Amino acid sequence: MANTDNPISNNEFLGLHLRRMVPRTSVTLVEPSFENFQESNYPVDDTIVDNENWNNDTELNSIASSSIEKNKCSNHVSSIDEDGLKVEHELDDHRPLLRREEKIKALYREGDTSETLWSIFFQVFIPFLIAGFGTVGAGLVLDKVQHWEVFQKVSEVFILVPALLGLKGNLEMTLASRLSTQANLGHMDTVKEQWKMASGNLALIQCQAIVVGFLASLFAMVMGWIPEGKFDIGHALLLSASSLVTASTASLVLGCIMVAVVIFSRRCHINPDNVATPIAASLGDLITLALLATISSILYSRIGTSTLLAAFLCIFFLLLIPVWSFIARHNKYTQEVLYSGWTPVISAMAISSIGGCILDFAVERFHGIAVFQPVINGVGGNLVAVQASRISTYLHQTATLGTLPPDDSKFCINCCSAFFGQNRHARTARVLLLMVAPGHLVFTYGIRFLKAGHTSVTPIFLVIYLLAAVMQVMMLLYVAHCMVYWMWRHKVDPDNSAIPYLTALGDLLGTALLALAFCFLYSIGDKDTDVGD
Repeated sequence: MANTDNPISNNEFLGLHLRRMVPRTSVTLVEPSFENFQESNYPVDDTIVDNENWNNDTELNSIASSSIEKNKCSNHVSSIDEDGLKVEHELDDHRPLLRREEKIKALYREGDTSETLWSIFFQVFIPFLIAGFGTVGAGLVLDKVQHWEVFQKVSEVFILVPALLGLKGNLEMTLASRLSTQANLGHMDTVKEQWKMASGNLALIQCQAIVVGFLASLFAMVMGWIPEGKFDIGHALLLSASSLVTASTASLVLGCIMVAVVIFSRRCHINPDNVATPIAASLGDLITLALLATISSILYSRIGTSTLLAAFLCIFFLLLIPVWSFIARHNKYTQEVLYSGWTPVISAMAISSIGGCILDFAVERFHGIAVFQPVINGVGGNLVAVQASRISTYLHQTATLGTLPPDDSKFCINCCSAFFGQNRHARTARVLLLMVAPGHLVFTYGIRFLKAGHTSVTPIFLVIYLLAAVMQVMMLLYVAHCMVYWMWRHKVDPDNSAIPYLTALGDLLGTALLALAFCFLYSIGDKDTDVGD
């Protein structure tokens, strides 16, 4: 052994280190390397080196100085001894020195070079266009079904429309964000994991959809009762049954689609954060509105003869709440969300209601605002959902809940850093912001081509409308960055809480800015409802 007055050699240091850490049954000698990192299950070698090989420091030093041939992603190494023989050394506790999750986090801190700005743009823009046409389609459907008898005789059905369409942001887009994060963490790579993840999340959103749908129908009943003070039990059952069936069916269909989209995206090496939430948005409005119109119309035709069908549907779906709750509570991926996920959903409904009040005021003065309101709100919600989902995935991959990455520890940043910085979130924000103008131009001229709405698309209208849309998205992207980081710092999973708040805020900002735009156009125009003429 070397004199303690002199610096010990590397061989002697490793020998002493091995002497202290090895319980005389095996040797641990691991040099973790990111170059050799692969996503695997860390195979364990069962070779055990006999005690007789480790009787003195000389042999330990010999092993320490031997050439190391590292096995990829394993907890054993092989070395060449003095006689030229290959010897296998195994970790005592069968665990790699650097775990898979830690390596992933380290790689993400170094920077993700697999996604370029162009790849983000093309992955997001196509689903974004599809989602935009989905909102345009929803507006056209609403324009048609508003003349149906059920909408004319039971006007409270209109009150259900924003509440049920809001489920897209509260439930389906949150589900898409949650599944995307788990997929990027490698938790959906096997069929068993996929089934467990899907079953728990589908049960969770069924429970939430039924509860929120019932609350929405109660709100519609109250708003229908206040003006005249009359209560119609048939209309009340119609509203409850229509809301419950629509919410549950739409959530089930969209939930299954989201699971399929996320799994397919992973297999095609596409980041599901970029495509899942826009697809949820594009299908959500159309499916929900079509279901609501169809179901309410069928139930209305039965009210004249009997209300038993509506009453049976209400009781049936309310009795399903304990069943879905039981399944979600016993699933490790959803048991926490079952208890913590209600506040964002209820709060988002309250925020959207304020936007509904603004819309109710604006539609009376400007008939043309109705066709653009779903579009501007849908575009803003889709883009901010992508950003929130990506930031949440990044935090899951680089830090633990409650602590921020060391090199990215500020949750409240200035606007310049949020959009013009060099970090990954600022680059993504710029890409998303650049989609606003071309996207709205496509949707606006699509509406004009279909001869929908009551507004002439003129240059001054386009300038003011696009300005309102860009302002909305800029505010949403900035709030998304601050909100997701703040939630993460305070141990609130943004996958479960951020998107409901952000989409509801998008509805409020979009409706308010659109109303201001129409008021401005009215003030500088010819003072009629066709503000663009």
